Amino acid sequence: MIVGKTALVRGKSWSDRIFDALVYIVVLLVVVITVYPFLNVLAISLNDSIDSVRGGITIFPRKFTWDNYIKIFTFSGLITGFKISALRTIFGTLLGLLSASMLAFTISREDFQGRKFVSTFLALTMYVSGGLIPTYMLMKDLGLMNTFAVYILPGIVSAFNVFVIRSFIDGIPYALQESAKLDGANDFTIYWRVILPLTKPALATISLFLAVGQWNAWLDTYLYNGSSESLTTLQYELMKVLQSTTAGSGGDYRTNVISSAMNQVSPESIKMAITIIVTVPILLVYPFLQKYFVKGMTLGAVKS
Repeated sequence: MIVGKTALVRGKSWSDRIFDALVYIVVLLVVVITVYPFLNVLAISLNDSIDSVRGGITIFPRKFTWDNYIKIFTFSGLITGFKISALRTIFGTLLGLLSASMLAFTISREDFQGRKFVSTFLALTMYVSGGLIPTYMLMKDLGLMNTFAVYILPGIVSAFNVFVIRSFIDGIPYALQESAKLDGANDFTIYWRVILPLTKPALATISLFLAVGQWNAWLDTYLYNGSSESLTTLQYELMKVLQSTTAGSGGDYRTNVISSAMNQVSPESIKMAITIIVTVPILLVYPFLQKYFVKGMTLGAVKS
């Protein structure tokens, strides 16, 4: 009798099996739709440029070659852009994370008298902005034009990031801070040795947001450092390549470099190869933060 009940519990009805099969099919379709464009771009970038003109490439290259990537790295602007993008991603993420976590810790303190005023002021910045022209004039008046600092300083504090980290800190028992204070720890010691280790999921989530935002940014380069070749970014160079391959010699990219490259590789191959170059580095960051990402968003952003 017990065996029969166990078998009945373990077994699945035909309706459950059909439902499971439909779920697997839908998930598989979503995966294919999501992954296929990236695999197609990768296949074209690894395919012979002359053969790519024929079209019909799916997820596997017909004539495998590294020539497209070899030609790409002959562009001096891309090498400089890669260095600047990597530097701004590293410094922008570290400084943005440090400033957001310190401010979040400050306004989370119950003994901080101005916490409501500062929180309200930060919230207003999420809905009210001066606009593009006042921001440009401000950057010019501050002397940030044609400098590396223009990539870091304007976005060093984000209200959204502060609120996510503060919500996470609010879930930590305040008794831990009081206990540390009784042991002789000052505010910075509490922040550094108590709060930061306990907020790793939230910090990892914000780090991913900051890194992706810094790596993908190109508009600030166009607005503030467009005339400085030594401060160009990888995404900005990609934008110029896309414009050049679409508009021909009238594009903004260095015409002599592009024209010499076009004699050996197709514009489509250049676009796909550069797309892979600017996408893969930031994709490699995600696996290291994945285990913290869901937990950080759930415990940080959902709380009031």
